[in-house]
Amino acid sequence: MALPIHATFGQRLAALGLPILTAVVLFFLVAPILLVVPLSFTAGELLMYPIPGWSLRWYRDFLTNEMWTTALRNSLVLGIITTIVATLLGTLAALGLHGLTSSRLRALLLGLLVTPLVIPLVIVAVAIFYYYARIGLAGSFTGLVIAHTVLALPFVVVTVAATLQGFDRNLTRAAASLGASPATAFLRVTLPLIGSGVVSGALFAFVTSFDELLVVLFIASPLQRTLPRQIYSGVTESISPTVTAAAVVLVVVTLGLMGIVEWLRRRAERLRGIQEGANAHETP
Repeated sequence: MALPIHATFGQRLAALGLPILTAVVLFFLVAPILLVVPLSFTAGELLMYPIPGWSLRWYRDFLTNEMWTTALRNSLVLGIITTIVATLLGTLAALGLHGLTSSRLRALLLGLLVTPLVIPLVIVAVAIFYYYARIGLAGSFTGLVIAHTVLALPFVVVTVAATLQGFDRNLTRAAASLGASPATAFLRVTLPLIGSGVVSGALFAFVTSFDELLVVLFIASPLQRTLPRQIYSGVTESISPTVTAAAVVLVVVTLGLMGIVEWLRRRAERLRGIQEGANAHETP
């Protein structure tokens, strides 16, 4: 970042110190992950440095051990169902908010929908546990889907709502004037334009469910072991290098999905810039 010639010494020091501080904080956050990755390839029985040898035995154990494969399957099934439900409900909620004419009502409803992002997760988990215990949903798969949908819904609403900020309502009015039904106008006009936001929200919803641990600890039955819960049990009960292999798989899946979200965001910005440039060129 270029500084003006008349910048003071303090301003120059701050400009140089901020990138360094950012790099130090990022390294502090990423260092534990960087340490886990080599340990997942150890040939030994213990988690220790220096690594006695290199092997894929713990990844093989992760992919063949019924305990780990069941946990992975449970996480995938739970994440996919949660993603479908949260994406449908969140997209409908974002469209409803976008159609409101009252800005105060829109802000109020949006605040209610994103409440799970503001309240500490442990409070949400305790509240869900006591409520489920009263209505008989504790320990059920349906209860897990509902709880994860509540946690994932705000991400879908916020992402789709942000995409709708650049959406022109006149397009749906034009489709209706040409005889298109509301469903047809949505599928052929609205959805293609906000598709990147919907897909990004769906990916956020899947990552939220796939990585979630605290709510599962409170409301899931002992047989409902997801991958994060199995990793937690592996760390607290019997430490095995298989835990590091599972953790690396979890991190790789999460980073991969976040990379797709970032690619979709950049693509949407590029398309929006092209569209705005075309509109400016057409304007006399």
